[in-house]
Amino acid sequence: MSTVADHLVSVLSRSGVRRVYGLPGDSLNGFTDAIRRSGELSWEHVRHEETAAFAAAADAALTGQLAVCAGSCGPGNLHLINGLFDAQRSRVPVLAIAAHIPRTEIGSDYFQETHPQDLFRECSVYCELVSTPEMAPRIIAMAMRAAIEDSGVAVVVIPGEIFNQRAEATGWSTRPITASHSIVRPDDEALRQAAGILNEANAVTILGGAGVAGAHDALIRAAATLQAPVVHALRGKEFIEYDNPFDVGMTGLLGFASGYKAIKEADVLLMLGTDFPYQQFYPENAKVIQVDIRGRHIGRRTPVDVGLVGTVADTLEALQPMLRPKFDRQHLDRSLRHYRKTRQRLDELAVNDRDRTPIRPEYVAGLINRLAGEDAVFTCDVGSPVVWAARYLTMNGRRRLIGSFNHGTMANALPHAIGAQTAYPGRQVVALAGDGGLTMLFGELITLIQNRLPVKVVVFNNSSLNFVELEMKAAGIVNFGTDLTNPDFAAVAQSMGIFGRRVEQPADLEQALTDAFAHDGPALVDVVTARQELSIPPTITAEQAKGFSLYAIRTILAGRGDELLDLITTNVARRILD
Repeated sequence: MSTVADHLVSVLSRSGVRRVYGLPGDSLNGFTDAIRRSGELSWEHVRHEETAAFAAAADAALTGQLAVCAGSCGPGNLHLINGLFDAQRSRVPVLAIAAHIPRTEIGSDYFQETHPQDLFRECSVYCELVSTPEMAPRIIAMAMRAAIEDSGVAVVVIPGEIFNQRAEATGWSTRPITASHSIVRPDDEALRQAAGILNEANAVTILGGAGVAGAHDALIRAAATLQAPVVHALRGKEFIEYDNPFDVGMTGLLGFASGYKAIKEADVLLMLGTDFPYQQFYPENAKVIQVDIRGRHIGRRTPVDVGLVGTVADTLEALQPMLRPKFDRQHLDRSLRHYRKTRQRLDELAVNDRDRTPIRPEYVAGLINRLAGEDAVFTCDVGSPVVWAARYLTMNGRRRLIGSFNHGTMANALPHAIGAQTAYPGRQVVALAGDGGLTMLFGELITLIQNRLPVKVVVFNNSSLNFVELEMKAAGIVNFGTDLTNPDFAAVAQSMGIFGRRVEQPADLEQALTDAFAHDGPALVDVVTARQELSIPPTITAEQAKGFSLYAIRTILAGRGDELLDLITTNVARRILD
């Protein structure tokens, strides 16, 4: 008779799961041993359970399939929580197996006791405890179904001894648990209301997000009919900006002035599959039509005139015949001209600045974009790397961009890259890592060697928590607690058996990246970049302008005028010379 763990492995395998990310522990022994004996799943060993959850999230995002991670009781599965929050907020299907202390000890303040059902409830669509072997089949099946159908995290908490208990095959699903496929769109009356507003509008702007995935052609048809500029939120970048003559860039704190302007000048904003959170970037007097598969998200960011519940693809297909073609291109052409100017100004920064040091981070990102593969997967750390990724990585319909764009956690680039490379071993994976993010989960460089993952890591090494410093400047606060004393990351990589190259001179950068990308194995390029480079948002509030002025005054009064001079030299003087 098979064990509960044996049955669990079989159910996962039948449903298309091929990998489990995790770190072993005594309460997980029954499960990991079942994986070893089965030969059906691979155990993807990482150095920290947080990485296991991040890796599973990236795996699920790229494959569209259920991904699995596991942690042992107490601290083991507790480490999963940050990566699971990221997966939940990115809406990708992940099943987390959280081993638990012996069930007879629950409630006794036993060694390593936590209450996983309570801990994980906020970051999951389903979270349940398996108390007996007989409960396992239904709970596991329901958890898998919830993760797949709700595009989120499901957590199954299993006391360690239950994994090893014998169980009849009765009740265990013999059929694959895979996603259903449905057509989801609003009714005709709601569509007619939306079409009426769009047809009467003089200046329509489209704002798209991650929900546009799979609807690119329908988006372009709608934009052509409405003569509408298309703005994207960060998570919509990889699905929207390629092969798009209506693209006017990104909006938001990391975005372009052109995207902000196109939205602010619209009299109708059509929101497609986006939950863009920043209210200050929405138009003040425009009518708003919002399409989202999640009805409860409609209207929670800005007031909506018509809410349409459905997928973007299905909704646009039904809406398109109701739209009247527009011929006035004033709003579109004005937005496109502004975008071209904005794009040119950004591109002018992505150059070797007459061999000046430290190296411009824009130049680093621009070279990565040019040298990387046509189907590369990029991951980027939160902070300054995500700014440069958003502005300088070009999507083409084959490339992918993975990051912690909703949860906004540090240290995600390398763990996400581990999941991406594991899922696609033959595909180029490039991690744009911050020095703070990389060192937070530094041990995962060893995972690249142990698991033979040829990830290319490019470190934006500015010896600081750079984006935090920018936030402090905007608030008028003297930078404090943001300095980082870093090692030579390339030397550290070399000591682990990883290709390592440190770059301090701009003239050396292209060759270093070329060599790293061509290396047959993991590689790390440590680039010393300008600390004081300002990643200015597309609109500056009066409060932010006041904050920068206060920062300058307080920095001088704090006896740190050299920092202010460096800021001016990096961002003002060299632009005047240009």
